[in-house]
Amino acid sequence: MSLVIYPAIDVREGGVVRLRQGNYAQETRYLPNPLELAATYAAQGATWLHLVDLDAARNGGYTLTPLLQQIVERTGLQVQTGGGVRAEDDVARMLDAGASRVVVGSVAVREPERVVAWINRFGPEKVVVALDTRRDDDGIWQLPVEGWTQASGCTLPALATRFSDAGLTHVLCTDVERDGMLAGPNVQLYAELVAAFPTLQVQASGGVRDLADVAALAGTGCAGMVLGKALLE
Repeated sequence: MSLVIYPAIDVREGGVVRLRQGNYAQETRYLPNPLELAATYAAQGATWLHLVDLDAARNGGYTLTPLLQQIVERTGLQVQTGGGVRAEDDVARMLDAGASRVVVGSVAVREPERVVAWINRFGPEKVVVALDTRRDDDGIWQLPVEGWTQASGCTLPALATRFSDAGLTHVLCTDVERDGMLAGPNVQLYAELVAAFPTLQVQASGGVRDLADVAALAGTGCAGMVLGKALLE
């Protein structure tokens, strides 16, 4: 299995931005045109793109359908995209608009049985479950929701087990504390996740700075990694 690098484009109010640790009050704006950036990544050899609607992640209602369609039509990139996915119809619309995979976050944590039904309907290749995690004071990996602004009471091992048992293929795991920090990825977290759930194709996200970090993550057996701030800066 070859390692896939997913350049990330996070969009808020139409522009390319990055947040620090998922905090909407700590935003850096980079470029006004996400389509141009997607084309640049395609020209540099990317085959996939990770596209996030940050407005929808907080408020619901995916807003990037026109952009998604343009990226797919003009760049040839395969796109996994998410933000504000709340219902089965949202998944269907995004797939119809050209998404190769739909990333499901908060609803997967709050209502896992609903998302299991979506996996069964659309197929395990079409849904990515985002288990964004933050370690608490007791060392337990918790899963915050709603743009990482609210506690869910669910843990990473419990949800990973539930979705693995249900036949999920792709899981995206972000260490919230490292997201947007350029402080290095949590290699141990991903090594443990890959070892514990061999049927899952794990995508690592958060903290990657350089080629050494990429190599370290590749050594964990991750199927892919999402690169955001490192590529922008």
